[in-house]
Amino acid sequence: MNLDLYIPFVLAATIILIIPGPTILLVISQAVAHGRRSVVPLVAGVLLGDFTAMTLSLLGLGAIMSASAALFSIFKWVGAFYLIYLGIKLWRVDPKSNSVQDNKRNDSHGSLLRSSYIVTALNPKSIAFFVAFLPQFIDPVKPALPQLTLLGGTFLILATVNAALYAIFAGQLGEHMRKKQVRKWFSRCGGTALIGAGIFTAGMQRTS
Repeated sequence: MNLDLYIPFVLAATIILIIPGPTILLVISQAVAHGRRSVVPLVAGVLLGDFTAMTLSLLGLGAIMSASAALFSIFKWVGAFYLIYLGIKLWRVDPKSNSVQDNKRNDSHGSLLRSSYIVTALNPKSIAFFVAFLPQFIDPVKPALPQLTLLGGTFLILATVNAALYAIFAGQLGEHMRKKQVRKWFSRCGGTALIGAGIFTAGMQRTS
């Protein structure tokens, strides 16, 4: 692939990923609440969610969503309600526990993976993003499939690394929080951020 297209794609994708959205807010909030044990399932969920969104986009769902207000709304509202649910759930995390590890009985690896997967995969903007973003870096002279594979694979790697760095930092922070008032404050802030992300998602408009 032409480096004149690939390098700008990597730079643009990196900038887009660094800016925290609903997925990263979820990763940070859950990692702070549940510590380092949550890093692997949360990052795995992000990877699978982005892969699902990218696959659906390449299969044409992104274009359909751009044209269908009803389908866009379904994805939007399901994702929004789920974010709000997770935010309320995080608000209810018990700050009196001696360690974030005590949350093991409440949130398994499977539930952490599922939450990050659903939030990532159901974000309608993520699906539409692949439709609008990737084609801009395709060389029309060369076969499209190898280029889409390379660009999509690169984006998945960058998204995984980005989520992992956020999760590791937040997980380390969560592990070192000992005062229950500090843990309570972080849980409330994280829960509020998720609820806010849910409201923001609910207010998203379909691109015409």
